[in-house]
Amino acid sequence: MAKRREEIDRLRDLSDADLKEEAARIKESLFRLNFKLALGDMDAVKTVRREKKSLARLRTMMRQRELEQAATK
Repeated sequence: MAKRREEIDRLRDLSDADLKEEAARIKESLFRLNFKLALGDMDAVKTVRREKKSLARLRTMMRQRELEQAATK
């Protein structure tokens, strides 16, 4: 749980551009992991789950920032 909190705090400190880069990195990682799963590497299952959750957190944070910016205009 502490790791998740650290990850969230780290993501909050990133700029919008850095969040987009991080999202692209995670998407690429998921692509490679799904390829490994298709080849039968069972070690990738936990990593896929973790990466999907990280991507969801990142997208949520990006959406929150988007809504905050729209509210201030």
